[in-house]
Amino acid sequence: MSNPVTISPNIQSGEPVFTNTRVPVKNLFDYLKAGHSLNEFLEDFPSVKKEQAIQVIDHFENLLNFQAIANEKGAA
Repeated sequence: MSNPVTISPNIQSGEPVFTNTRVPVKNLFDYLKAGHSLNEFLEDFPSVKKEQAIQVIDHFENLLNFQAIANEKGAA
């Protein structure tokens, strides 16, 4: 899947949603923060594909790793 997230003013007032759904990406992180599993999220939002959710999680993991590396280089 090329882009798991869509941002459009015509969908959920421009809030980032999973592509081809109206499910806000924020819902995934709210579920995870509340201690729910990825599978629970996918069961409650069947229009979201597992690959989409994993891509979003991977993206933010990479973003955090990039930020950590940048911080280490800045502190050196």
